[in-house]
Amino acid sequence: MRLAICPGSFDPVTNGHLDVIQRAARLFDKVVVLVAVNADKHGVFCAEERCDMLRRATAHLTNVEVASYDGLLADYARERHAAAIVKGLRAMSDFEYEFQMALTNRKLNDGVETVFLTTSTEYMYLSSSLVKEVARLGGDISEFVPPCVMNDILNKIERNEKNDR
Repeated sequence: MRLAICPGSFDPVTNGHLDVIQRAARLFDKVVVLVAVNADKHGVFCAEERCDMLRRATAHLTNVEVASYDGLLADYARERHAAAIVKGLRAMSDFEYEFQMALTNRKLNDGVETVFLTTSTEYMYLSSSLVKEVARLGGDISEFVPPCVMNDILNKIERNEKNDR
């Protein structure tokens, strides 16, 4: 079985993320969507919330599993016997960073390849940061995120705004 890992922060999951996950699910027997946990970064959503949103957004994909991990991606890939790490690319600036990460992961675990999937053109501009900003300013995010998680995002942003006042 060819297993791929699709890592990210997913804070929150967007339609761009979902596009890459769905396409990876067609290419591999199993895809683990891995929520990266970084103690130095404080996202809007905790890892458990991000995993929950991803599970709902990918529920229709029978070969997709969601997990979180707070160690090195190369180590997780080794533990799971992954054949590939799948990364979505929006622009050239993404490539430079992701290429560096791919080379590092390859050095740490020469048994895993990194596969780059370019984001569909309709989502090339989309990022989690953009979604949070539009939501914070009262804009419509319905075109940016899976419908099953939209209210979670709006409610969390609203609660954070009230707490900041």
